Amino acid sequence: MSEDRHGLQYPGPADPSLQTGRGFGLARTFASLRHRNYRLFFAGQLVSLIGTWMQNVAQAWLVYELTNSPFKLGVVAFSAGVPVLLFSLWAGVLADRLPKRRLIILTQTVMMTLAFILAADVFLGTVLWWHIAVLAFLLGTANAFDGPTRQSFVVEMVGRKELMNAIALNSAMFNTARIVGPALAGIILAAVGASWCFVLNGVSFLAVIAGLLLMDVKPYVGVTSAESPFKQMREGLSYIRHHPTVRPLIALVAVSNMFALGYMALLPALAQDVLHAGKVGYGFMSTAIGVGALAGALLIASLGNFQRKGLLLTTGNLLLPVMVIALALSRSFHLTMGLLVMAGLGFMMQNATANTLVQTTVPDALRGRVMSVYMMVFLGFFPIGSLIVGAIAERFGVPAGAAFGGIIALVYDLYLFWRVPMIRSLR
Repeated sequence: MSEDRHGLQYPGPADPSLQTGRGFGLARTFASLRHRNYRLFFAGQLVSLIGTWMQNVAQAWLVYELTNSPFKLGVVAFSAGVPVLLFSLWAGVLADRLPKRRLIILTQTVMMTLAFILAADVFLGTVLWWHIAVLAFLLGTANAFDGPTRQSFVVEMVGRKELMNAIALNSAMFNTARIVGPALAGIILAAVGASWCFVLNGVSFLAVIAGLLLMDVKPYVGVTSAESPFKQMREGLSYIRHHPTVRPLIALVAVSNMFALGYMALLPALAQDVLHAGKVGYGFMSTAIGVGALAGALLIASLGNFQRKGLLLTTGNLLLPVMVIALALSRSFHLTMGLLVMAGLGFMMQNATANTLVQTTVPDALRGRVMSVYMMVFLGFFPIGSLIVGAIAERFGVPAGAAFGGIIALVYDLYLFWRVPMIRSLR
């Protein structure tokens, strides 16, 4: 074990080649899995996230089936994400003050319960679109506290030197689920309906809760402080505002997730009304994004301590919005599938690299609060963008809504490329 200047203990490295990036192959790509706690976390989260993606896909399809409204798709996405804007800063303070595993178990239990409630509503035939919006808001509230806590918990499982690898593997796990979950959801939707997707999601939370309970962690891993929560919150915000690297990175993630990702809220409408691909086609379109994102995550994990992170970030910054604009113009299902793969690749190159750069920059005592802001813009700005592009799609057509978001994000990325050259040279 090693100890940092705040007295926190972290697992120490076992193999120097895994830390320096001199090793090659699978050993380096999956280095973080050497740690038992991280293996339990990884396995449980993988099962749970497959269920989560099944619910996400089935929920969006159900809303569109009930309403035939792109705008209401945006409203539900907004309902799911707005709690992140409301509560993430408080979540960051809690993550820095309280045992993280206990908080994660609580949030996962709440999310499991909400999945079963939604399933019951559909089984009983009483479901209305606004029921889904309300449950999405409650789920988003749980996510607002879960996200920053999970992000800041990773370093306690693997240590600082393997943090980039663990973040990339988290992304690989997320996108493996994003490949499997939507494909399963498309099949289950067509075979037995949305309710069973929600049931299976509820059951899947048992895996992550079991993994957390089996971990061997210190009784308390937070940083004690006599300061008020308000003062701690202001301290985290002040750090971000004045840091020359963290500030533009978080701004970049905010703009990208507000605009470039708006097309994701429109996928059911793109599949049904533009490409005429049906439920199964919709599931595979969601899967295609995950394929590209998984490829990007494994690429980043295999690079180890790659020194030109700014190059990866800039490539993703430009690739994602260009692909979004192209898929808005596409009328071919097969071409759209390829564009979605490339969009997923660009998204991962951008966001996993930005996440790594932020986490390896901030001091440990501020990690929860800084990551709460990161997660606030990462998750909370997406529904705002979804509401905007959903309104545009309702008025001018689905392709126009998707293209609008891509154009705004591309303009900002080009501005950043020109005005903040430091981003391109980050290491």
